[in-house]
This record gives sequence, structure tokens and C-alpha cells, in this order.
Amino acid sequence: FKTLIQEFFDDFLGLFFSDWAARLDLSAVEWLDKEVYPDPPEGSRHVLDLVARVPIVAAAAGSGMTASLLLVHVEIESPDRTTRLTSRLPYYYHFLRAKHRLPVLPIAVYLKVGLDGIGVDSCVETLWDLEVVRFQYLYVALPGLDGVEYVQGDNWLGVALSALMNIPPERVAWLGAEALRRLAEAPLSEQERFLLGECVQAYLPLDEAQRRQLERLLESEPYAGVNAMNQTMYERGMEKGIEKGIEKGRLEERLELVSSLLEARFGVAPEVVRPDLERL
Repeated sequence: FKTLIQEFFDDFLGLFFSDWAARLDLSAVEWLDKEVYPDPPEGSRHVLDLVARVPIVAAAAGSGMTASLLLVHVEIESPDRTTRLTSRLPYYYHFLRAKHRLPVLPIAVYLKVGLDGIGVDSCVETLWDLEVVRFQYLYVALPGLDGVEYVQGDNWLGVALSALMNIPPERVAWLGAEALRRLAEAPLSEQERFLLGECVQAYLPLDEAQRRQLERLLESEPYAGVNAMNQTMYERGMEKGIEKGIEKGRLEERLELVSSLLEARFGVAPEVVRPDLERL
């Protein structure tokens, strides 16, 4: 899911937060690799999901912003509650703000919580009747959005994410077939089509009856070509992805082992050391 948002980042912001997208130069996004939030004194670490460094366009800079760059921090939450992520976001914010000395735009993506679909939420800390701190962040809660509306839209990421949105039970199979048909016919690269199609297949909430209905739909017109294309696309993607994923997994496992051994012996290492470990 993180790869999906990275690949379609401009579509993601344009689809759900168009006002913010207009303030940023999304043609020059720089992804920060493995942003790790340290949690002293225990020394445990939390790897942040996605952090992008993005230039601010001139129009936005003239509205009171003095910085020319902005960090966009995206956290993806799969549990069916918001409490765990909400309590962590302020700490992640302060960590990124202090480390990079740049403004930070926090965004939460909820996969199983509906809320109001798209909005602004807050974490408030009070001391009796005194509001000491109020932390606000943007969110998109996919189950709170209309899947039928998004599957018919012109944003291809929205078409794929419709599988995670609110769908009438009697239209689940149709929505899956329609999403795959539209993605099959869309002007996308093979990799983009694979990522979006895999999202639909992975997250579409099908029971056994709905699964059989989807299979029947994909064998009928106008969906007859989807099955063959999808199988070929999936096999090619898996072939490349498995090979790349195995090697990446081995490297990350070695890195985590070495990091944990060093921390056990010398304490938590400064963040500047980690790129050297990765390179070695």
C-alpha cells in the first residue's frame, strides 16, 4: 500500500487534498528513506510509513510561508480504530520538525475506519479545563467514501481505492469487475496497472457468493478481456516482485541484525550512522 501511494503520490494528493496539492510542486518529490523515530530511554524504534520532501510553489510561499520546502508525512492505519495512531502523530511531527527544520504536513490514511471520509482530525491534551496542546492533521478514511462514485471517476488511483470504500453489498462484485475493466483500458504502464489491479484484488471485500458472481462477470461482456490481461500482468509482476523482494528482505534483515547488535553493545546509534551501515 505504501508503494501504491508513492507511485501515485500526485494522484493521491490531487484526489483527496486538491487545495494542498496546488501549493506543492509534485514534479520534484524526494522520498526520505527509512525515517526512524527513536523512543528513549528504552531505545525502541518506529519506522515512519512515508515521508516526502516537496518544494512549495511560489504562490503558496507568498501566503505567509517562509520555507521553500515542506515535508509530507503519511501514516497508513489498518486497525479498525484511530486511537493508536492519533496518540503517536504529535510525537512523529515533533521528531520530523526538529530533525529536518522544515514544516510538516501530517496525513493519516485509514483503511478500516470511516469517520467523515475526508477531513481534519485533532489530538487535544488538556490539564483540567486548560487546553494545553491541540495537534491537527489531515485524514482520508476510505470506508467513509462512496466506492460507486470513485470507481466511475477519472482518477485511476481512486478507481483502485474504491475497493476499500463503502460499497452496497449487492454491488461489490460489479464494482470489482468495473474497476478491473477500467484499469485494463486505462493509459497506464504495465507496472502502474499491476499495482492498481493488485489493490482491487487484495482489498475488495468478497464473500463466497460475491466471489462466484465476480468470476461470472469477468467471463461475460464487457469484462471478457480482463481475466486474461490480469493473469498475465499478475504473473509478470510477481516474477519481478518476488525476485526483488527476496533480495531486499535479506538486506533489511542483515541491517536490522547488525543495528540491534550495535545498539545492545554501544547504545542507540546516531541517525547519521545508519546510511553508512546500509552502504556497507
